Amino acid sequence: STQSTWGHLMGQKGATLWMTGLSGSGKSTVAIALEEALLRRGVNCYRLDGDNVRHGLNSNLGFSREDRAENIRRIGEVAKLFNEACVVCVTSFISPYKEDRDEVRRKHVESGLPFYELYMQVPLSVAMERDPKGLYRKAKEGNIAGFTGVSDPYEEPEAAELVVPTHEWSVSHSVDQMLALLEKEGVCPKP
Repeated sequence: STQSTWGHLMGQKGATLWMTGLSGSGKSTVAIALEEALLRRGVNCYRLDGDNVRHGLNSNLGFSREDRAENIRRIGEVAKLFNEACVVCVTSFISPYKEDRDEVRRKHVESGLPFYELYMQVPLSVAMERDPKGLYRKAKEGNIAGFTGVSDPYEEPEAAELVVPTHEWSVSHSVDQMLALLEKEGVCPKP
């Protein structure tokens, strides 16, 4: 197959690392650190997050249930394209609905592409305390409708490959645990 030929020539295989969790759970912070750690190890990778997806590819989508599902579907398809080109794709999205995440996983598995769900677990109270963008405050004031964790649900993963309690683990420990998983799975080399 083209993918195995590319993998042989590039010396790596693609994979999707799907970070999911509440706003304020540390997804973006850890994703940036993981991307940097992978690049230092010579792993060709790319990070997809709200900043580079919501303002371009998905700029026509809002935050309704249907738009959120389409947002995650598109991100999953882009991640698959990166995987097919033997690039490790690090995604960091709230992706609150289990059904949407499971569908992205199913499409990866059907295509023979590795998919790792990384649950950035944090109590809602901690996420609300962190509130880096002031979104929980705005949601509680009624200025943001359908905000995950306040007026919209977050469905926790039931079978994540790694649960990362960011209120207990440092960023570097979180990254180390992710790298250990990827080493074991043959996605990245040991240092």
